[in-house]
Amino acid sequence: LLRFMFWTKGYSCVPLEDDDEFLVREEGLKYVNYDICYPFVLMTGQVVRALKSGKYDPKKTFILMPTAGDACRGACYIGLMQRSLRNSHYEDVRVMTINVRHVCDEISFPISYDTAVRGLFGLYYGDILLLLTNQTRPYEVNKGETDALCKRWMKELSTDLRLGRHLTLRHMKRNFERIAQSFRKIPRTGEKRQVIGLAAEFYVKYCALGNWNVVNYLEENGCEAHVNGASWYGLYYIDSHKPKKWNAERVGFELAKRLMMHVQDEMILALRRNGFHCLSRYKTMDKNSRELVSHNLTVGDGWLLGAETIDYIRHGVRKILCIAPFGCMANVCAGRGVYPNLRRAYPNAAITVVETDSSGLKLNYYNRISMLIDQKLP
Repeated sequence: LLRFMFWTKGYSCVPLEDDDEFLVREEGLKYVNYDICYPFVLMTGQVVRALKSGKYDPKKTFILMPTAGDACRGACYIGLMQRSLRNSHYEDVRVMTINVRHVCDEISFPISYDTAVRGLFGLYYGDILLLLTNQTRPYEVNKGETDALCKRWMKELSTDLRLGRHLTLRHMKRNFERIAQSFRKIPRTGEKRQVIGLAAEFYVKYCALGNWNVVNYLEENGCEAHVNGASWYGLYYIDSHKPKKWNAERVGFELAKRLMMHVQDEMILALRRNGFHCLSRYKTMDKNSRELVSHNLTVGDGWLLGAETIDYIRHGVRKILCIAPFGCMANVCAGRGVYPNLRRAYPNAAITVVETDSSGLKLNYYNRISMLIDQKLP
């Protein structure tokens, strides 16, 4: 849904959906160093395979690289992608970026009011569909009904976002209720499944290619996978990256944060009114994590990794799967540095860390997950 944020008269945004992990990985490794972080290997592979398909004219194609602008890949991906394109002989393909840290402003995608509005609506509609689908599909009586309903909503919402219609807060609040009610009507089996929460670096958290389709694996093994919405990351990013001095830019950050928190509250209310669950609102998650997690950890996903883990446990989800992509320095420091402390603070919970890697074995990856599923907790 976020692709319509970049839908203008001059640009049509096409998300790359190549999901053949082996072919994508092997293509990516031809043009990047083997020690680079795993998400970038996959991104490069997808981009080069798409260009080789012949569907896109290199002289009219841009690669859009949104970036956090932080240390490690947050700022390096732009230059790395440009180099990969040169190495693969696609010099005519240009790279564009979008970030709030003023990294490579000369090639930044222009952000207008219309772009920001569509981004806000796409973000929260995506969140509620993600949360509802993952909480409904494992229990559906008629297989495929949940995914079909999600696709129907995607089609309706995509049309609104593309045409720029019904983009008011009142209409979004009404849609939250309509969407939640429609998922509540899907017949359920009534079985009880253990819920496993996912805490992970942004890419592998939301990209099935990057996390080796972990949600499907958990569901096939009798679990419900809970993946928190991306709006929590958006609020964390705004909150932790706003200018320290009060100026016009700081005021803009504060206004954006206030608006996003209001919309998030409406989404959470709609979910809970209709019998669904989700993690705490951002403000509560922020407050409840400060005793155990340093909020100075703001590189990459930073303190949000620990905060989500704590909130899962506080909501009764005592098994947390933490996915770390190889080479993600921010995740290793902020994530793996925090998890041992959380294990000591919550001895009755199970926090398991697994890693995705271009040279790693999926067998070991799934075995670790299976051990988490079968683990007996006190």
